[in-house]
Amino acid sequence: MCRLALKTANTAFSPYEVLTAMEAMQEGYDGSGLGLLMRGLEFEDFKYNSKNPILSGIAHTEQAMSRLNSFMEERGFELKYDHEFETIPSLIEAKDRFRYFLRSYRMPDTLKAKSQTEIDEELMLTRLALRADGEEHGGDLTAFSFWPDVAIIKEVGWPLDIGNALTLSDNRIRSRVCMAQGRQNTNYGINLYACHPFIIQGVATMTNGENSAFVPIRDWLLGQHFPGYTGYQSDSEVFAHILHYTLTKLGLPLEAYKHVITPLSTKELDAHPQGEFLKGLRNTCRRLIIDGPNAVIGTLPDETCMLVMDQKKLRPATVGGRDGAWAIASEMCGVDALVPDRDPALDFQPMREHTIIVPPDRKELTIWSQHDPFLLPQAA
Repeated sequence: MCRLALKTANTAFSPYEVLTAMEAMQEGYDGSGLGLLMRGLEFEDFKYNSKNPILSGIAHTEQAMSRLNSFMEERGFELKYDHEFETIPSLIEAKDRFRYFLRSYRMPDTLKAKSQTEIDEELMLTRLALRADGEEHGGDLTAFSFWPDVAIIKEVGWPLDIGNALTLSDNRIRSRVCMAQGRQNTNYGINLYACHPFIIQGVATMTNGENSAFVPIRDWLLGQHFPGYTGYQSDSEVFAHILHYTLTKLGLPLEAYKHVITPLSTKELDAHPQGEFLKGLRNTCRRLIIDGPNAVIGTLPDETCMLVMDQKKLRPATVGGRDGAWAIASEMCGVDALVPDRDPALDFQPMREHTIIVPPDRKELTIWSQHDPFLLPQAA
């Protein structure tokens, strides 16, 4: 199993807090990798404009860094901020790390004049082009994300060791949302792109579990011919893409995600107030039904956070918190580490039909059941 931890708070905090929570759950993973996603960013030495995209990744050689600079300049992206990590190389297991980069760019005026859909597509295609460039050059450039107000760090090793190696405890980077995954390498060789969280156009998820339905889901997504539905170094990446498909392609609300990946039975839908619609959704998206066990944690561009479980419910997850700060973690000790000043009696462990939502205002938890109706989009 992997271990997952997420904290969301109205006041930005250091990602090191989440890494200490991961340390509390360290018996659940083998140290083969850490993925860290931060959203709602603040920097100690830079006043960041949250509309500007941030490029996150690793240049493994000086030549790769030079190509990256030329690539971004040719596309008209103006570098506004280049975060300098104070690294301690002796704490980093991998030795081919020329430069970790986390850079804010100003978008070209020609791009800013386009529609939001066109902007979103261009940012996605830019990241995919950088990834392809790295792969064409022997894997010397790794591009994790290129999106406004999001930064991603991925590395091989124990979470706290990586945090110390990149001096993330110095408080120079803070965020209102931070999600981290300690990956147990069970199915694939170690590959940085296989490390959670995964992101597509601002929609991010991480997963603890197995997805034996991966191949048919992957093939169906590839069949949509959407450029972002690609990669798949991990069987869990499809969870992010299914969520993206539900929200952006189907135009459905977050609550519909659970109906896509784990639909109710026909008997249950017969008694549901939106049963006929949900039967049609199940038939249309039947190739996207997952086979667990899985716990999926996600975040959206507006800083909404969510947790869902599958039918088998064999991968644990707990949510707890208070007004202004909430945590989701694989174990209760992880929630304890992230929000110690809460009432633990109000902690909640979802069942198979639940979607847990922490809205952007972070005032209180929403526990939604698949048996409840949700707001459907109005027909045009």
